[in-house]
Amino acid sequence: MSLISIGLSGLNASSAAMTTIGNNTANVDTLGYSRQQVMTTSSAQQNIGVGFIGTGTTLSDVRRIYNSYLDTQLQSSTSLDSDAQAYLGQASKLDSLLSNSSTGISTVLSNFFDKMTALSAKPTDSAARTNFLTSASALAAQFNSISSQMKEQNATINTQMTAVAGQVNSLASSIADLNKQITQAQALGGQPNSLLDARNEAVRQLNGLVGAKVVETNGNYDIYIGTGQPLVTGSQSNALSAVPSDSDPTAYALKLSYQGSVVDVSGVVTGGTLGGLLRYRNDVLQPAASELGRMAVVVTDQVNQQLNQGVDANGQFGASLFKDINDPSLTSQRALGNKNNDPTSGTLGVNITNTGVLSTRDYSVTFGPGAAGTAATQYTVKAADGTSLGPYNIADPAPSALTDKLGFSLSFNNANNGTTPAGTFKVGDSFKVSPTKTGADGIKTVLTDPKAIAAAAPLTGTAGASNSSSGSFTQPTLTNHADIYNPTATADLRKAITGATPMRLLMGAVTNGAQSYSLVDANGAAVKDKNGVAVTGSIVPGAKNDITLEVGYTDSASTAQSFTIGMSISGTPTAGDTYSIGLTGAGSSDNRNAESVLGLQTKQTIGNAANNGTGSSIAGANSNMITTVGSKASQAKDDATATTAVLGQAKTARDSVSGVSLDEEAANLVKYQQYYTASSQIIKAAQAIFSTLINSL
Repeated sequence: MSLISIGLSGLNASSAAMTTIGNNTANVDTLGYSRQQVMTTSSAQQNIGVGFIGTGTTLSDVRRIYNSYLDTQLQSSTSLDSDAQAYLGQASKLDSLLSNSSTGISTVLSNFFDKMTALSAKPTDSAARTNFLTSASALAAQFNSISSQMKEQNATINTQMTAVAGQVNSLASSIADLNKQITQAQALGGQPNSLLDARNEAVRQLNGLVGAKVVETNGNYDIYIGTGQPLVTGSQSNALSAVPSDSDPTAYALKLSYQGSVVDVSGVVTGGTLGGLLRYRNDVLQPAASELGRMAVVVTDQVNQQLNQGVDANGQFGASLFKDINDPSLTSQRALGNKNNDPTSGTLGVNITNTGVLSTRDYSVTFGPGAAGTAATQYTVKAADGTSLGPYNIADPAPSALTDKLGFSLSFNNANNGTTPAGTFKVGDSFKVSPTKTGADGIKTVLTDPKAIAAAAPLTGTAGASNSSSGSFTQPTLTNHADIYNPTATADLRKAITGATPMRLLMGAVTNGAQSYSLVDANGAAVKDKNGVAVTGSIVPGAKNDITLEVGYTDSASTAQSFTIGMSISGTPTAGDTYSIGLTGAGSSDNRNAESVLGLQTKQTIGNAANNGTGSSIAGANSNMITTVGSKASQAKDDATATTAVLGQAKTARDSVSGVSLDEEAANLVKYQQYYTASSQIIKAAQAIFSTLINSL
C-alpha cells in the first residue's frame, strides 16, 4: 500500500464525514431525524519483515444514533399527551357551558322558583302569573339549548373520529410501505437510515392519534391497537373506520377490518386523540346528558303532578304546565333498535313510571332465549353494570322489577307504532334503552293561559255563620293525588269531588268527654264512605284533633272508590257548629298549591329509590352535575399539564441521544476539515517523494 493510497483513504473518510455532518445540519429541524455518524476501521496491515505497517482507513458504516428505549418512551408519552389534550379540549367546553350563569341551568331554575314565590304571594295578580309562565318557558328553552349543544359536541366528536380514523389509515399505510422498503434495502446490506427514521416518526405520529404497540418482527414493525388488534402486519395495513354504532347511531364506533371481518374496537382503544375523545364521551358527555335529561324529566313530572292537584283562577282543576313525559313522541325516542335486528320486528317504547327511582344508566333489552331468528316470547333487561332482570314474558311489558326498581316500563309496537303480538320480535333482537338521555330535548311548556295556573288547593273550608267563637279548624286537604298518567282515574276523582261538594262537618253534643261529628251533604243527608257507611267520628274538646274524612264514590268502571279529606279541629266547638267544605272557587286568593310547588325546590325528588332521604333536590342534582363535570375538567387540566411535562422530558431525552447539536456538528466539521487537509498533505508529500525519485534518475 503506497503513501498515496493511505492519503486517499483519509480523504475519502474525511469527505464522507463532512458530507454526513452537512446532512445532519440540514436535517436539524426534520421531525424524527436521528443524527448520523461515519464509522471507520483501520485497513489491513502490511508485513514489511520487521513488523506490520498500516495501510490507511476504511469506511465501515454510516451509523444512526438511536436508542429504542427512549424512542418507545417518546411514543407512549405522545399517546398519553394527545389523549389528555383531546379530553381536556372537550371537558373544558362542557364545564364552561354548565357552570356559566348565562348558559347553565342554575339561573333559570332559580328564577323559575322565584317567580312561583311571587305568584304564591299574590295568587290573584295576573302579572305574577304571566311572569311565572315566562320563567317556565325560559327554563324549558334552557334545557333544550344545553341539550342541543351537547348533541352538537357529540356530533363534533363523531366528525373528529372520522377524520382521525382517516389519518390513522394513512399512517398505517405509510408504515406498511416503509416496512416493505426497509426489508428490501436491508436485503442488499446496510441500514437505510432515512427510511428507519421515517418509519419511527410515522409510529410517533400514529401514537398521537391512537395508542399503538410496536412489535418488531424480522425488521418489520407490526402495529397493534386496543388489546392486540392488528393495524399493520408486515407490508399489509388494515383499515380503521368511524361509523355509527350498531346499538346507537348517534354515537360513532371505531371498527377495524382485518382477516375478512369487522371488529368493534371502541371499548378497547386507548391513548391518542381517539382514546381521549372516547374516554370523554363515555366518562363525561353521556353521563352529563343523561343527568340533565333526568333533571328535565323530574321537573316536568313533579311540577305537572303538583299543579294537577290544585284549582286555577277560573275555578277549574289544574292542568299540566309542561308536555307529558310519556307523550308518544317522547317514549319512542328512549329506545334505539340494533341495526342487526330482524327487519320485520317491531319497535320499543319506554314509559316513565316513577321519576324518583330513575337512574342515569342505559339498559339493553334483548329478546330471547330461543333459536335465533324465531319468534320471541320473552325478553331480558340488562343494566350497563351487568345487572340482569328477567326473562319476562312479552305479554308483561311492565313487571314490578322495572316499574318499581328502575322507574320505567316498556311498550311493544310494530313498525306503524301499533300494538303487536308477541311474535313481532325475533330471538336475538336487541334495543338500547336510555330513559333519561333525551329528557332535556322533550321538555316544552304547553300551558299558555296564566289563569290556568293552579295556585289554589282544591278544597276550601269555611266556618258556619252562626258558629260559636270557641272552636277553630284548619283548611281541608285532599290527600288523594290525581294520577296524571291515568286520565280516566283522574276524571273519575275530579267528577266525584265536584259532585260531593259542598259538604258540611256538623258538630254534635259532648258525651263523656268526646264530641261527635258527622259529614252531611248540601241537603243535609249523610255522606257515606265507599262501603256505604255514614262518615262520622268524634273529637276531644279543647285539644287539637286531626280527623280524616273518607268520601265514597263509584268510578266509571262501576268500582267503589273513595277520596280522603284531612283537617284539624281545635278548641271547644258548640253542638250545631258547622264547617263547610267546598270546591275552591274562581279568583280565590288561596296559595296552598303554589306553596307545594315551591316545596319541590328542596324536596328530594331525584335518585330517591330507597326513599330514605338519600336523594337530591332538583337544585341539588344540578349542583352535583356541575361539580362532577367541573372536577373532571379540573383533573383533565392537571393531567394535560403533567403529560405535557412528561412528553417534554421524553423528547429531551431522545434528542440528547439522537438529536442534532449544531455546536457539536460545527466542531466536528472543523475537525474533519483539518483531517481532510492533513490527508491532502500526505498525498502532496507522496508526490514530492515521487518527483524527487524521478528527477534523480
